[in-house]
Amino acid sequence: MSPSAARTPVIPGFFPDPTVCRVGGDYYLASSSFEYFPGAPVFHSRDLVAWEQVGNILTRRTQFAAGDRSGSGGIFGSTLRHHNGQFWFITTNMSDFGGGHLLFRATDPAGPWSEPVQIAGTLGIDPDIAWDQAGNCYLTWVGFGPGPEASGIVQARLDTAGGHLLEAPRKVWQGTGLAFPEGPHLYQVGDWWYLMLAEGGTERGHAVSISRSTSPAGPFEACPGNPILSHRSLDTPVQNTGHADLVQKPDGTWAAVYLGVRTGGASPGYHVLGRETFLSGVTWQDGWPGFDQAGYQVPASDHSFVEDFAAPELHPRWVSPGDEPAAFTSRPAADGGLELAAGGPDSPRLLATRLRDADWTCRAAFRAVDAGAELVLRIDSRHWYAVRLGQGLVQAVARIGPLTQELATAVPHPGEALQLEISSAPPARAGQPGQNVGPDEVVLGFRQAGHLTELARLDGRYLSTEVAGGFTGRVIGVSALGGPAVLDRFEYLSAAAAPGT
Repeated sequence: MSPSAARTPVIPGFFPDPTVCRVGGDYYLASSSFEYFPGAPVFHSRDLVAWEQVGNILTRRTQFAAGDRSGSGGIFGSTLRHHNGQFWFITTNMSDFGGGHLLFRATDPAGPWSEPVQIAGTLGIDPDIAWDQAGNCYLTWVGFGPGPEASGIVQARLDTAGGHLLEAPRKVWQGTGLAFPEGPHLYQVGDWWYLMLAEGGTERGHAVSISRSTSPAGPFEACPGNPILSHRSLDTPVQNTGHADLVQKPDGTWAAVYLGVRTGGASPGYHVLGRETFLSGVTWQDGWPGFDQAGYQVPASDHSFVEDFAAPELHPRWVSPGDEPAAFTSRPAADGGLELAAGGPDSPRLLATRLRDADWTCRAAFRAVDAGAELVLRIDSRHWYAVRLGQGLVQAVARIGPLTQELATAVPHPGEALQLEISSAPPARAGQPGQNVGPDEVVLGFRQAGHLTELARLDGRYLSTEVAGGFTGRVIGVSALGGPAVLDRFEYLSAAAAPGT
């Protein structure tokens, strides 16, 4: 039997704050992406279990201003909906904060998406849009003021064409009293309007609560069974569950997507892949929804891929933190591969992809390296491990907070093809009682003629959210250092494909 969806994400890796809608028999889902560009990855499914990335919603800088380029800034919680034959996406760019939420529309969720309509007077995060039968659009969000009436969970009717509020924001249901009520979503189900929130913060206390009213504006009564989803204080490797979105299936039944993290290692438990997208069944009793987390099975999937960059466009999996891949990548005139331009010494330009697995191996083969090139595993600009190639040497380098250290140096065999390699491995004392270990160890090295030269083996805790902070997860990618380099081949191998290769 396939693993339960209660323990296995349907979209593994750093894809948090999922928001979902259905058109006919097709489901579409988008997630937060923070400082990474292109932003807001969008997925398609026919069964809610198997998802394929079909693009990114924010593919032009006119849609997603770089702003201060801060880590864990950028694109926060959002809402994806389909109404009157169009897809709608509303979000907040925290790296260019203060002007209000951004509203986009498209006829095809794979894009292209419109330029944004910025909604003045909506300082805050996590916007949601919903329409009543008369066509009124209700914008609900986490208000940051000014003033108490515009702070907390607030709502106003919205002119979607002009991008302006039709009334002053009003406070609606603020949750059950837990910290940080956020992530509102408003739904009409029969004669009731339901307002669902995340509460408790997006860490171990995370939870989902819901209320209902006969009007989209309230007043709302709380569900007596709140919270309707939480893993707080439970003995399960999946923690931080919350920030859910509901969707009705063609047969009239319901499901939900929500975020969670998979923890490992010693107490307090460490997660490294970021907040991932999970799926739950939904059952209704006495007019209230409940989560059936074991209602779906998730078949094992292989996320391996090999890129030789022969396709004319980059796959939508490729992103860059605070930069644009198109600004520093190009196709050489001949011989294939992908040419990378170098950034500055303190701001390398990284072409990266999200890690999808707990056990994995990644390899990169370069040629025409002018000054240097590297394969980098990072969670943010202050927490990363790298294998560097340049001047006839291969080095293992790590940065943890303010400290950067060269760990080892080796001279590869001249004239032999070389791959830089980073992989995960179980901690040496994993499973032994009382051992203080991390979720994994990260192995840095290089491979020639099928032989791996290991340069360093580091504790994976330093590249976890519990150590680094922030809202993202691990990515792995490549940079040119000091001058251009051509990337010939990039391999990402999940555990099923990696051994012995």
